[in-house]
Amino acid sequence: MNKEFPSRDYPEDVSVVRLEDKTILLVGTAHISRHSSDLVREVIEREQPDTVCIELDEKRFKALSGKKQWESLDLKTIIRNKQLSTLLVNLILSSYQKKLGGKLGVMPGTELLTAAEVAKRKNIQTVLCDRDVRVTLRRAWRATPFLKKFYLLSSLLASLFDKTELDEEKLAQLRQKDVLSELMNEIGEVMPHAKEVLIDERDIFMAEKIKAAPGKRLVAVVGAGHLEGIQRVINADHSKRLDEINTIPPVSRVWKTAGWAIPGAILLSIAAIGIQKGAGAAGANLGYWILANGIPSALGAMIACAHPATIISAFAAAPITSLTPVIGAGYVTAFVQVMNRPPVVREFEAVGTDIATFSGWWHNKLLRIFLVFLLTGLGSSIGTWIGGYRIFTNLLR
Repeated sequence: MNKEFPSRDYPEDVSVVRLEDKTILLVGTAHISRHSSDLVREVIEREQPDTVCIELDEKRFKALSGKKQWESLDLKTIIRNKQLSTLLVNLILSSYQKKLGGKLGVMPGTELLTAAEVAKRKNIQTVLCDRDVRVTLRRAWRATPFLKKFYLLSSLLASLFDKTELDEEKLAQLRQKDVLSELMNEIGEVMPHAKEVLIDERDIFMAEKIKAAPGKRLVAVVGAGHLEGIQRVINADHSKRLDEINTIPPVSRVWKTAGWAIPGAILLSIAAIGIQKGAGAAGANLGYWILANGIPSALGAMIACAHPATIISAFAAAPITSLTPVIGAGYVTAFVQVMNRPPVVREFEAVGTDIATFSGWWHNKLLRIFLVFLLTGLGSSIGTWIGGYRIFTNLLR
């Protein structure tokens, strides 16, 4: 087409970036705004770009576009791959957006799906330009200092159960924002390392993916919270950083060493007690270790109203898993719970609503699996400290 790109003046939600051989329209959206959805449709239909870039990764796109995404959700594989915590955070963030979206009359991500649908109808190529959400969440967790991990979790949970009523002024403000980025920014003010992963790295990742998209006339649909950051970095060449920021960093040697050193010290202490005080004393300390780990973990399963087999597995697994960093008691009990009380279709579909209520965590079988995972893991951790303290004290007597 010979017309100048862009073809008309747009509101401040739309920014124009001109590179050497490309002209890019960055459309900043609020993920729960009907206005954003209408704007995205207008821009794509008017400009007829070569490519439309969308702030989604493959996983999120399938989750948004698939009405029955639960059909492809294999809980057993998720547990085996130790991705249960990542799934839980995804559900929390999704519920947060859906809650606000319900108040605004539009579901989260509507404008992103609109971009994909309009592009498909117009035979325009689409590029998903966001980083895999699993990489983002795991990098954020690794980048967060140990003590502040609790703040991160509490912030996410607080957003879930927040019952603050929104007046018309606040609703009007939310319609102009990418609320998920706003939440991430609030967390980032307290935890700069997490913000770097959640916001800054994604700005770089998306900017590079947008620049690499085919064609000379591009429309990129991104959350309003990323608009300024992408504009700031898009003119620089950050392509060499892509591999670095798209990789989950390995566990540090310090944590690996500590993960094996603590159980190793406990086993050596029991052996030393046996040498100093006899096999009876060693057996008594071993028995205390089993009870100190098994009872709190089993209590956690009982509080979660787990299946009887899950409660038994919590008692049996905790003393063993506490002595290895390879797998935790929570993953063992979650797997047993899935095998004995698998969620039904209705519970997968209702999880977005149930997760925002206290009782929903017990009534919904999918959420109860998370409760089992969290509470049995917590019980095992408590038991490790209690049992370890008792054994070390006995050794030094």
